[in-house]
Amino acid sequence: MDKKWMGNIEVNVLHTNEAIAAMTDKLKAYDKANVFFLNDHCYNLAQKDNEYLNLLNSSEFLLNDGIGIEIGAKMFGFSFKENLNGTDFIPALFNKLKSHKDRQYNVYLLGAKPGVAEAALHRLQQQFPHLNFVGEQHGYFDSGSVADVIADINDKQTDILLVGLGMPIQEKWIAENRERLNCTLAFAVGAFLDFSSGNITRAPAFFRKLRLEWLYRMLKEPKRLWKRNLVGHVEFFYYVLKNRKRKMPAAG
Repeated sequence: MDKKWMGNIEVNVLHTNEAIAAMTDKLKAYDKANVFFLNDHCYNLAQKDNEYLNLLNSSEFLLNDGIGIEIGAKMFGFSFKENLNGTDFIPALFNKLKSHKDRQYNVYLLGAKPGVAEAALHRLQQQFPHLNFVGEQHGYFDSGSVADVIADINDKQTDILLVGLGMPIQEKWIAENRERLNCTLAFAVGAFLDFSSGNITRAPAFFRKLRLEWLYRMLKEPKRLWKRNLVGHVEFFYYVLKNRKRKMPAAG
């Protein structure tokens, strides 16, 4: 799979159908893979946290999410084929799995506030009846409960795990516990569970078409998101310009 370096982060350059094909191959072969999404906030965090940087670069899939990353890539001399944000990509993958008549995959939801994952599970099961949504767990569990959470995920014979704990916690949780998790695909999904539950409304099509979904979300939650978005965009381009001056390895 084609990968390119955006400074010190190596990201996939794929069409949606290419990424889905590669992931379905993993599912068929029971070949474990982590699926993370790179947006400008993720990029910023990785510049300050080497552990996070390393686990992003060691993930099997790191998919581009958002207009900021798209502009940043052009500053490194390449372009993405499509925007692969998780809120659109995961349903596309689920729809594709409808054609797998010989197997019904099990999906487990982990994260968000109490009640959100449960609501998302019921709505997703109605939307994708060809999949089994086998379990859910909210994200407000303590460290002493991790073993029990992992045991429940494994006992449900989970194929696809969706983890929505926020960046960088969700990616670190997956990486830290990956050896004990038997699921094939482990996704770090951000707010996907909130969107799926109906707890948070997605931006209208007008905003999405103009690639301004981040602005709509900031207007809905200004106290939580203004700094991440406004200050974060400036910070992102600072890091992009800084990393352009460094000599980076060739794409793997």
